[in-house]
Parts: sequence; C-alpha cells; structure tokens
Amino acid sequence: MSDAAEPGRAERPKARRRVAESAPTSTRGRELRAPEPLTDEEERKLHREWWLRLPLTIIAPRAVFTALRDESEASRSARQEPVLLLVLLSGIAAVMQTSAAGSLLDNPELDGALVFVWAVIGGVMYGAVTYWFGGFAIYLGSRGATAKKQAKPTYLRARHVVAFAAAPIALSLIVWPFRLAIFGTETFQSRGGESTGEQIFSIIGTLFVVWALGLLIYGIRTTYAWTWIRAIGTMLLGVLALLCITAPFVFV
Repeated sequence: MSDAAEPGRAERPKARRRVAESAPTSTRGRELRAPEPLTDEEERKLHREWWLRLPLTIIAPRAVFTALRDESEASRSARQEPVLLLVLLSGIAAVMQTSAAGSLLDNPELDGALVFVWAVIGGVMYGAVTYWFGGFAIYLGSRGATAKKQAKPTYLRARHVVAFAAAPIALSLIVWPFRLAIFGTETFQSRGGESTGEQIFSIIGTLFVVWALGLLIYGIRTTYAWTWIRAIGTMLLGVLALLCITAPFVFV
C-alpha cells in the first residue's frame, strides 16, 4: 500500500531552518533584530522635533508626554538638551520666587550683578535637586502604582516627566521684565514685598507653580497611560516614599 512505509528505508530527518550566526537570538531561539542606527539627517530631525516640543508642553502637552514613552537611545539623546534648558530655567524662576530673593538687596554690599549671579547659581542647584529627587519620587511612586505583571517604569522617564512638567515655572520668567520695570530694585528688598503690586506678582508666580503641579499629574497620566486617580496616587506615593527616606536625616 502507498501509505505504508517500505521496509528497510529509514525516515529522512526534517531539515532545520538555518539561522545566521551573526543574528542575535533570544533565549527561546526567536530571532531578534537590533534597531538600525539613524543617519545624521535623521538624528538632526529628531533633535529639531524635541526642540519644537518645548512650546507644545504649554499648548499641547499630550503630544509631548506621549513621546516620552519612546526610550530608545536616539530619543533619549535628542531630548537631553531641551531637558537641561527646562531644568535650568525652572530652577532660576523658582529661586527668584523665594523669600531669600526678596531680601537680597537689604545687604548694601550686594548689587544687581551679584543678584543675577546668585539667581543663576542658585537656579542650577535648585533645578538639579528638583530634577533628581523629584524624578526619584515619581519613579518610586510609579513603581508602587504598577501592577506586578507589568513592566516597571524607568528612572529616566520619571525624571523627564518632571522636567517637562516644570515648563510653566520656566515660563513664569516672562513676568520678571515687567516686575523689574515697575518696581526696580525694590523687588529684592524687604520693604518692596509689602506693596500690593508685589503681592499680586507673587500670586501670579504661585499660579504658575500650581499649573506645573497640574501638568505633572497630567504628564504622569499620559506618559504611563493611567487613570487620573492612579496618576494622583503615583505622585502621593512618591512624595510619601521620599519623606520616609529623608526623614531620618532631617530630624536627627
């Protein structure tokens, strides 16, 4: 019969598909292709895209925070400089809102040039601390809010969410030329802070901070594709975790 195997004839083994030695494979034997490197033109285009996303953080933040999901090497490299600029500007704007800035010129040995130097140096330090520790808080909160079977968020993404959420604080610098034009050096003197106009500018600065906090929650929700409750919980968990870590050093 045709279906019966002929005696004495051994079965021919099935041929295995040959995989190139240079092709990387996973532990399960499936072929994995490494991403092709970008050309110089593609890298320049990607850098331009991230610079153009800076104003979009204010007017259309969804597109920016959605783009933060891309953690490829090229994308991380392309957004380093915009992140650095946001950290610097938001840090300067933040220290300019502190009570210490409002009394700098009470010291007769200081002048406007030293105030500028103080703002830049203080802004760099303040921005760096907020970027690293604020990012660490969001990282801890996002890990706590992530389900067990889901991929854990990265520290880099958390830092970049914090940096772009600080865009409204950086934008608040546009108020300062008007503030200085109206009040001059009194802005950095104790007696100047008592005026109604200075108090109005202080309220405006506070509104920019509130805007940034709201943008941070929105950024967490959009970047991680979570609900509003989960995004708020992430921020609260992060702040709580950071307080638990720093409390022994502060209250000792």
